[in-house]
Amino acid sequence: MNPGIDAVAGRVLVVDDEKPLALMVATYLTRAGYDVATAHTGPGAVEAARAQSPDVVVLDLGLPGLDGIEVCRRIRGFSECYVLMLTARGDEEDKLAGLAVGADDYITKPFSVRELVARIHAVLRRPRTTVVPPQPARVFGELTVDLTAHEARVGGSPVGLTRTEFDLLAALSARPHQALSRRQLIDIVWDPAWVGDERLVDVHIGHLRRKLSNDQGAYIDTVRGVGYRMVTR
Repeated sequence: MNPGIDAVAGRVLVVDDEKPLALMVATYLTRAGYDVATAHTGPGAVEAARAQSPDVVVLDLGLPGLDGIEVCRRIRGFSECYVLMLTARGDEEDKLAGLAVGADDYITKPFSVRELVARIHAVLRRPRTTVVPPQPARVFGELTVDLTAHEARVGGSPVGLTRTEFDLLAALSARPHQALSRRQLIDIVWDPAWVGDERLVDVHIGHLRRKLSNDQGAYIDTVRGVGYRMVTR
């Protein structure tokens, strides 16, 4: 077991066409107490995710058969598992595209396997699906945030949000008019032990704003030098 990492029961699917790398990552994760499977092609990744219902998918973007972007899009059609992309250094467009189709996070190659294991451990400390007791919906003009139904609606129409986008919206809407920093949002939505590029929050907030935007505005303001806040339009 890796020093300082307590085992957390969970299933992890490692997807990379570089078999030695996939094996190395799988070995570290197995030693850390996870149930690990591997896949090396896009179609194989989708099939494995559907058959094994992993809690986390570690997904390389450069795959044969289907690229990682399409694999993530298909997995999101049947699973809310945590998707962590592996991207090449500097491939900003790939990171943005992956987050746009529902990936939650990314780590840049070459990476520390210890950091990867720590990142997976941190996210699995927070269950992806929780039972929320009935509570009043939060209303901001034409925007309704319904935590019980896990749904956002604008003008009565449901908005298709990823799990991470909804969790960010829930965090902001719980504190209307209060500015929250990137770090505060990471602590709430990801985990206080999460490490990585805090600009990840900006990308998810950008997608969230575009999806919620209507004639009344985007409902989320940027507080320069601080972070973001929910406002009533």
